[in-house]
Amino acid sequence: MAQSVLLSLKKSVAVISMVGMAGGALAQTPAPPATTQAPAAPAPDAAPPSPQGVEPPIAQEGIEPEAMLPAPPTAAPTVNVQPSAGPAIASGPASVADLTEGLLDAVVNISTSQSVANQGAGPQTPQVPEGAPFEEFFDDFFDGEGPEGSQKVNSLGSGFVIDPSGYVVTNNHVIEDADDIEVVFPDGSKLKAELVGTDTKTDLSVLKVEPKAPLKAVHFGDSRQMRIGDWVMAIGNPFGLGGSVTLGIISARGRNINAGPYDNFIQTDAAINKGNSGGPLFNMRGEVIGINTAIISPSGGSIGIGFAVPTELAENIVNQLIEFGETRRGWLGVRIQPVTDEVAESLGLDRARGALVSGVVEGGPIANGEIKAGDVILRFDGQAVGEMRDLPRAVAESPVGKEVDVVVLRDGKEQTVKVTLGRLEDSTDEVAETDETVEPEDGQAPEDDGTEQQDGAEQGPVEILGMTLAALDEEQRQAFGIAESVEGVVVTAVEDGSKAAEKGLKPGDVIVEVGQDFVDAPAAVSERVDALKSEGRRNAHLMVADPTGALRFVAVPVE
Repeated sequence: MAQSVLLSLKKSVAVISMVGMAGGALAQTPAPPATTQAPAAPAPDAAPPSPQGVEPPIAQEGIEPEAMLPAPPTAAPTVNVQPSAGPAIASGPASVADLTEGLLDAVVNISTSQSVANQGAGPQTPQVPEGAPFEEFFDDFFDGEGPEGSQKVNSLGSGFVIDPSGYVVTNNHVIEDADDIEVVFPDGSKLKAELVGTDTKTDLSVLKVEPKAPLKAVHFGDSRQMRIGDWVMAIGNPFGLGGSVTLGIISARGRNINAGPYDNFIQTDAAINKGNSGGPLFNMRGEVIGINTAIISPSGGSIGIGFAVPTELAENIVNQLIEFGETRRGWLGVRIQPVTDEVAESLGLDRARGALVSGVVEGGPIANGEIKAGDVILRFDGQAVGEMRDLPRAVAESPVGKEVDVVVLRDGKEQTVKVTLGRLEDSTDEVAETDETVEPEDGQAPEDDGTEQQDGAEQGPVEILGMTLAALDEEQRQAFGIAESVEGVVVTAVEDGSKAAEKGLKPGDVIVEVGQDFVDAPAAVSERVDALKSEGRRNAHLMVADPTGALRFVAVPVE
């Protein structure tokens, strides 16, 4: 009896356990979708339906209901998902295969070789005793050249045909100092190339080959029409792998990477690697809108930051190199410096903009004082000068001999002057050829008539704005080596940590103007600074000359 009770108890526990598991399974089974037809009312004596339509187990004679196991649940219905009738979501940009196919034949590899003297770097001929077993082997491997000989260095780059007659554009650094230049075409053919012209300031060069038949060529587009986010495609010769195509977008425009005086690069995330230099950057119409030139990479490979010279700059350079074999840039003949926030405030500008003229070159295009030291150039030939670096680029792109309108800020008012541009020679600095400058008309020292000039010289030193100032006499000229052409008030000492020291002023500098007024005595500087304070100015605008006479402008806080 005890065994029967025990057996019955075990069966009950098993049934309860299985029912619990089945109930859990049923609870996790998703309910079928409801139908619109109302269910039939159950008979009065009928048991309520179980979930999911699973019938309860039927009790058999002699077996208690608790001992029955539930029937397995029915299989869940298969749901067939029909595709949406709406437009399919694009998996990526449209293929550029058709566009690429028409451009690949115009993109070439540039192979150069150069003989360089051995200077201890690279493999050198080992010192093998005469008659040693491997002497002949080493002589053959190293061509018999010793440490004092030379070796040939090969390099690879990219380029593109811009004219069917055989003109090829590439980077200057690809072919610089090369003894031999060879253009390798996509079909494997090779032609010797001659250097037509090069421009180191923009890193561009033009080569010429002599083909037997007209070549496939591409043409320049207008990079000024390109916007950030536009698709671009680069084709080149990365790591010697010719005809490689990469796709990306324009990430930024007008980048200055300090590569040259006319930096205005297009930035792209299209993969550009070593060997891509000189290759074209295309828009989606197959036009060249840039020449791939540089990358930023800690590893030497692409990290998605590449730079291309825009065609708005390159096209004119290439045309000049083809026509003249050299560049012919406009020249304004002024020395300029940036307009800082402090300088803008001291001059009454609404914001920092333009280029501040710190000097005018003698013998340059500015012959009659059209532009003076202290002027701020705001517009050049109709183009706004947003910052200092905009001016050299705008001037260089202008034709030699052209008369242009220049808008300057002088004495707090805008004026328009006309200037005829000269030619910038390769040996000429972009804004000035020499440190010799023409002083502004109101900056000329008055004649030594023994009155005002003598009175200023007799004044003692003055301490102001963290500086000690003294009259510029012969003793001070000898002490600081100041040229005879320099006039003003000499700085004899600068307090450490002062505002003047922070602005780079140092003993031996000469203050020529304060607030665009010439000063020739320490007291005149003090009076002019006090006047600026009374006008509510926060900075004193100083024209400062170094001992050689080179001018610059400094805004020193007066508060």
